[in-house]
Amino acid sequence: MHQKIDTYARTMREEKQHSVLMGATASTEKRYSVLHQDFEDPDALRTLAAGIKDHALANLDRYLADAEGALTANGAHVHWATDGEEAKDLILGILRDHNVTQLTKSKSMVAEEIHLNPFLIENGIECLESDLGEFIVQLDGDEPSHIVRPIIHKNRREIAETFQREHIGADYNDDPEIITRRARVHLRKKYFEAQAGITGANFVSAESGRLVLVTNEGNARFGMAPVPLHIAIVGIEKIVARDRDLAVLLNLLGRSATGQQLTVYTQFINGPRGKDQPSGPEHMHVVFLDNGRTDVLASNCKEILRCIRCSACQNVCPVYRQASGHAYRSPYGGPVGAVLSPLLFGKRFPELADLPKASSLCGACQEVCPVDIPIPDLLLRLRDRAKKEHVKSPGTPPMAPFAALATNPAVWRTSMTMSKAMNHLPIRFAPVAPLQAWIKQRTLPEWHGGDFRKWLKERNDND
Repeated sequence: MHQKIDTYARTMREEKQHSVLMGATASTEKRYSVLHQDFEDPDALRTLAAGIKDHALANLDRYLADAEGALTANGAHVHWATDGEEAKDLILGILRDHNVTQLTKSKSMVAEEIHLNPFLIENGIECLESDLGEFIVQLDGDEPSHIVRPIIHKNRREIAETFQREHIGADYNDDPEIITRRARVHLRKKYFEAQAGITGANFVSAESGRLVLVTNEGNARFGMAPVPLHIAIVGIEKIVARDRDLAVLLNLLGRSATGQQLTVYTQFINGPRGKDQPSGPEHMHVVFLDNGRTDVLASNCKEILRCIRCSACQNVCPVYRQASGHAYRSPYGGPVGAVLSPLLFGKRFPELADLPKASSLCGACQEVCPVDIPIPDLLLRLRDRAKKEHVKSPGTPPMAPFAALATNPAVWRTSMTMSKAMNHLPIRFAPVAPLQAWIKQRTLPEWHGGDFRKWLKERNDND
């Protein structure tokens, strides 16, 4: 059901809103502390990271071909998918070729984007999320609310109730350590029962063909170790030119996402298991997904493809903190989602056209972005696109009368002088229905129209 972000925020439970606000605020403070403690000039590093990503995107055709060659030389099978449906069919075909009926999956935003889990389950394959947060989301039939912390909107009592309902553990217990231990016992069994593991990839080096996976739980490593088949689904924008580029991006990713110098598990996957390796998958398939990314690259918002999914922009955004990721109606919430979702899901642009407007344009998102994406500028470009395509967001008051007023100096001066009368008019008497609804949702400051011009005229006269 379509709900604008401000409408959704008003209907959120206070407990949920508090969880999101506290989690996002703590992550922002930790990121700032660690980044500035470890680097004398973090902005210079951000500029370098932006250049690394821009170079790869500007030469994407070349580096994708290089990555395919390197992966193939390493023993992996490479596949290309134009959209989500093609990617899902490819993955299902690979699983059926290997007679897979059970698998575990580590966290992947691309998989969320194409709704891979429900598709596989509908086709008779047990697909279990192994990231703790994603596992809980799956148990609840919920959706992630954050790129890095899927259950930022839940507290430990809600999680304990879920575990009790699903009989994971003997009784209700909301101690975080007990919850984690119970999940570990449950998932450990599933790792050994699985016949395949599915992952995403944070980066792919075109130079060596290495896939880079970062986790704090080691679930990707557990998921791959005992199974004969590994499938990685990767957005084409995850390519970087060289191995050495990874040093810059990994340093920024850990600090920006979780305030860590480096995530606990950072895996470099060269290919399937070698003859001298005791464990690991014998077969490896990599599915590179476009799903609208080529169109984004050709647009005036191509900088959004720099994104390394750290969620720093979500954590700092005042709109996200009030509304949570669910309000964005997409796997990608917050400022990055307000740009990326309308672009990737172009057929739904009219439905998602309000997302670029869900911003105060305060610029905090760009200030924390580790690859220096000019998110406020991109939001304005999308607002302009909506205007040119005559796409209107539900509940948006008409702006043509204001434009006529603001572009006529004489009328503007008169209206500013008379605007103090608004202080004495009840809100319910606003003459235009859309404007009335808009005003009821906002606390307006006291009007002071005309004072500045009067002050300036008196100053000039005195001079």
